[in-house]
Amino acid sequence: MSAPYDFIAIGLGPFNLGLACLTEPIDGLDGLFLDNKASFDWHPGMMLDSSHLQVPFMADLVTLADPTSPFSFLNYLKESGRMYSFYIRENFYPLRAEFNDYCRWAAGKLDTIRFAHQVTTVEYDESEELYVVHAEHTPTGDRHTYRARKLVLGTGTPPHLPDACHGLGGDLLHNADYLDSKARLQTKDSITLVGSGQSAAEVYYDLLQDVDTYGYHLTWATRSPRFFPLEYTKLTLEMTSPEYVDYFHTLPQATRDRLNASHKNLYKGIDSELINDIFDLLYQKNLSGPVRTRLLTNTSLERASYDAASSTYTLGLRQEEQGKDFTLDTQGLILATGYRYHVPSFLTPVRDRIAWDDQGRYAVGRNYSIDTGGHSIYVQNAELHTHGFVTPDLGMAAYRNSCIIRELLGREYYPVEKAIAFQEFAAPAGPHHPLEVPA
Repeated sequence: MSAPYDFIAIGLGPFNLGLACLTEPIDGLDGLFLDNKASFDWHPGMMLDSSHLQVPFMADLVTLADPTSPFSFLNYLKESGRMYSFYIRENFYPLRAEFNDYCRWAAGKLDTIRFAHQVTTVEYDESEELYVVHAEHTPTGDRHTYRARKLVLGTGTPPHLPDACHGLGGDLLHNADYLDSKARLQTKDSITLVGSGQSAAEVYYDLLQDVDTYGYHLTWATRSPRFFPLEYTKLTLEMTSPEYVDYFHTLPQATRDRLNASHKNLYKGIDSELINDIFDLLYQKNLSGPVRTRLLTNTSLERASYDAASSTYTLGLRQEEQGKDFTLDTQGLILATGYRYHVPSFLTPVRDRIAWDDQGRYAVGRNYSIDTGGHSIYVQNAELHTHGFVTPDLGMAAYRNSCIIRELLGREYYPVEKAIAFQEFAAPAGPHHPLEVPA
């Protein structure tokens, strides 16, 4: 039997891929990365030509932990022959398709990744104090067993459908599948988009451009009171910091949940430039007459039904501020309703080794651990309720990976920042003179 790995990482989105890149040069840390996809592919259904990241290129897989890493976005540009083009472009925000290609480039340089490996079960061997990971190689059906001292879970957040749409029938789709369904959607007489945030805005803008060509009626309904721009001022950005995570993690659970509900425009808002582009396009099209579109704010989806004979959805909507209910018929239905974390079923045999809160969520430690001992199972992007809105932020991924690597090694390999903000989030620990500058 081969020697156990120091750790096995399950799931390979940008966060665990960053971990793979950052652990690659570390002698004495032997890891394996398993993913069920055939190759790296990040939100392929939303690779619209003009879509870009909402964070600068420095929020790549490695730079904020190790600016000298050969896996940096700048090194990708150099090896791809596009360094000067990116420089002349004078835009710090990579295109989404470009970032996906960068991640593929990085994954192609690593021999620790096993694609097309579906993890089926994780067990714990008490006698050897090892996790036993069972996986199936999906193209062949071959089964493999791997052993490791520790686990890192990065299985991602699957698309979320509202309760009203479960088992509804027809050809409704989540925006994650938008591009594959775009041509079919544009043959319909009417299309309704439900949801808010950047993805909803990108889909609406894309469909609005062709509304005259295809002649469909386009409706965008959002529960939000308005089309919130992503808040991106510099003092707000300081909340994506180690200090704020420290502060947020110490708050009572009820307070954290309340804050998360109020923080949505800090990480789920729309790029302000895109909001302006949508308005400008509406203005331009309106010069030739009323545009076949409606924008409905304060509108929640309460009920839905589908009539197969007419291929029509009837949506039961509610204007929240007025408390008025109304219905809307539509042939096409796109749900830009976000993503929700689900505990993977393969963890069932080790549930008793995991710490849970009173709502059945991981009780995630400050060091990103979820096991009862606090030192053997770590999570990526599953700690929104304990670490706050920075959880899905690409800009904090290198920091989190630096913390996890410190836990895996038992020592600090990449410097882990303790304080980067000018502002203070918690009350002073003791008497504080107004002219005294904190250390």
